[in-house]
Amino acid sequence: MMNNTSKKPFNLPPGTTITGKWHGASYTIMKELGYGANGIVYLVRDGQGYQALKMSDNNVTITSEVNVLKAFSKLQGTPLGPGLMDVDDWEYRGKKIPFYTMEYIQGPTLLSFVQGKGFSWTGVLVAQLLADLERIHQAGWVFGDLKPENLIVTGAPHRIRCIDVGGTTIQGRAIKEFTEFFDRGYWIGGSRRAEPSYDLFAVGMILINLAYPNRFSKRENGQLQQLKMAVEGTDSLRKYRGTIFGALEGTFSSAQEMREDLLRGISRSANHGPAKKHSHKPASTRKIPQAAPKKPAKQSKASRSLETVLIILIVGMIYFLYIYGELL
Repeated sequence: MMNNTSKKPFNLPPGTTITGKWHGASYTIMKELGYGANGIVYLVRDGQGYQALKMSDNNVTITSEVNVLKAFSKLQGTPLGPGLMDVDDWEYRGKKIPFYTMEYIQGPTLLSFVQGKGFSWTGVLVAQLLADLERIHQAGWVFGDLKPENLIVTGAPHRIRCIDVGGTTIQGRAIKEFTEFFDRGYWIGGSRRAEPSYDLFAVGMILINLAYPNRFSKRENGQLQQLKMAVEGTDSLRKYRGTIFGALEGTFSSAQEMREDLLRGISRSANHGPAKKHSHKPASTRKIPQAAPKKPAKQSKASRSLETVLIILIVGMIYFLYIYGELL
């Protein structure tokens, strides 16, 4: 879902038909999906089904996002973003409005999914997200505006997909779009330069957000310490503690390195399990285990098998005699 923090660039009612000037494809608006500073997205329908259509009064925005979707489509594996379907212009009230249509990705947001299915899904989904980010980073891009609202869980099999690539930026440039809670610059004054560590910081904040759905604001001092205290303050983040700290401090060199660290933390937690509680009662007050009463000896396996065979033979013989009698 896009940020609803600015004035709508368009306000088209359901039923409006958008027809491309160059390709001639027609799309009927079903409902609005969201809007932000760089455009508005509608759920539309054409002769083949549903798509998401984004239009903007800024041609540069549309061109940039189309280039990102084209680049993502060339990556091996399932793309994190939606598939690009059409790019065209729509003539409306004497103006030429650029738009593109893309795959309509359906499902709950990452936050809604985890709240409904349980926090145990967090590790699997974030590990998959990091694998996708590694491919994007290797291709020279940084996602930029990573947050649970932009991440949809499809399935089954369950998989994270992103519905908004508006913040995706070529590495080395300034981040184009960001949301404060997930922004390195907001929390620790770090650079907003498009580099893998910027995305990894956001992934660390996504893990925190999944444990604190209502989020929280930064204090005046000690922001990094505030985030660490938030991690320490809930059992659900304990297994991810080292991974989150590494993401916040910028110690990971790649998404793959962060993913491996995350999986090691999950593995350690699974192997050790919850600590067993030991009795601290004095020896004199502990109950002495009593010998269990003897149970009758169980029927031997061979004896039970023989009994089963005899029953089958008897039932079979009765059935055979019944059929033989019917034929006479």
